[in-house]
Amino acid sequence: MYFIRLIRPLNLSIVALTMYGLAWYFESIYGASEDYGIFSLTFNLLVFSTIMIAAAGNIINDYFDIKADRINKPERLIIGKHIKRRVAIVSHWGLNFTAFFIAVYLSWVMDSFWYMFIHLFSINILWFYSMKGKRLFLSGNLLIAALTATVPILVGFYFKQVYAGMDISSISNVESYPMLAQSGNNYPLIISLVLAAFAFILNLAREIVKDMEDVEGDKKLPARTIPISIGFKKSKWIVAIVLFGTVIGSLFFWFFTKNITWIEILPIAISAALILIVYILLPSSTDKKDFKRINHLIKLAMVFGLLLPIYWNLLVIYG
Repeated sequence: MYFIRLIRPLNLSIVALTMYGLAWYFESIYGASEDYGIFSLTFNLLVFSTIMIAAAGNIINDYFDIKADRINKPERLIIGKHIKRRVAIVSHWGLNFTAFFIAVYLSWVMDSFWYMFIHLFSINILWFYSMKGKRLFLSGNLLIAALTATVPILVGFYFKQVYAGMDISSISNVESYPMLAQSGNNYPLIISLVLAAFAFILNLAREIVKDMEDVEGDKKLPARTIPISIGFKKSKWIVAIVLFGTVIGSLFFWFFTKNITWIEILPIAISAALILIVYILLPSSTDKKDFKRINHLIKLAMVFGLLLPIYWNLLVIYG
């Protein structure tokens, strides 16, 4: 029970849902692939290995944060209290080694070193982030935001390989899918990059808000997070500027998909409404409870955005 809480099953479920949602969307457009599709061993291993690395990252993050968590989140302290430190570190490396061996297999099957590289890169970045990166000014926030963005990119690259030789003219309802006609066979990667950029911006803002939420415990590490280094007022400005990137990105997306309707971007509109609430709450936020509420709002906005392909698919099926 405590181990399940340690790996944060809700966050892992969001990762899995993002990957399966994108896969379902691409298969609905290009057709199901028996050997590499959503129900194939290959794709399920990709999802499984990604979840394992994320779970291992959660473990090692808590392993190095015991001192800070005694102050920031004493009710959520698991390592050293319910699970021994050596059990946590062995579990971390066990999950990572298993994920890496799966990545080696995927690179062999898909004839690309990309899977092996990105898995090894993610494992090492999560270790560096947990041990030192999160205590540095901004760099830790950028790293974890970038790793979040790799989740949709993994799926996009995978299905770009799967459908590399397919002729887009054979798709009968091209106009039903936003940007498909303009993108051709690059569509899986383009859509994934759009989602990745969205996830990067929102997660970067969320990481800075989390630093404001955890500032008292982080001082004990000691850490040089943004709120510790420049104060809460300037940190709020940085969050506001970063979140404004979603507005610019949405306008950019709208410009290149002029035929898209409001109903097709309803999840983005909901995300925008949640971000607007964040803008309203942020100036008056002063304590841990306030920043936790903002953290949850940004996370919810990110989830709505990442599930956009599932929504598009449902519109095509039931619209």
